[in-house]
Amino acid sequence: MAQTRKRRNTKHRGNAAGMVEVRGRTGRRPDPSEQKKDDAKAQARAKRLERLDKPPTWRGAMNRAAIAALIFIVAIIALGQEPAAAFSLGALMLVLYIPMSYYTDLLIYRRRQKGKAAKGRA
Repeated sequence: MAQTRKRRNTKHRGNAAGMVEVRGRTGRRPDPSEQKKDDAKAQARAKRLERLDKPPTWRGAMNRAAIAALIFIVAIIALGQEPAAAFSLGALMLVLYIPMSYYTDLLIYRRRQKGKAAKGRA
């Protein structure tokens, strides 16, 4: 049987860039479970910003360097190098990676702090 009533048209208006802009929520209010999703996102964002605001540590640099050196050792062994030579090269890379990792983190941290200070003044 044919539909007797005409369906209501919803208005979708495109802008100059071709994006379709729709009206906001016109129905019911969001229930608490839907609001918690937004709260969780805000908490995750705050936690991330808190982690980024901590200055770098030598311990973190050592952990990162150890992981990079292990990956380097495995790659060298996979390419056919002797394990003894791979471990000695890995130890050398570990000694180079630790300060490189720390000072790179320090550079990024200082740049972030400068940006925050400039944003706070403006």
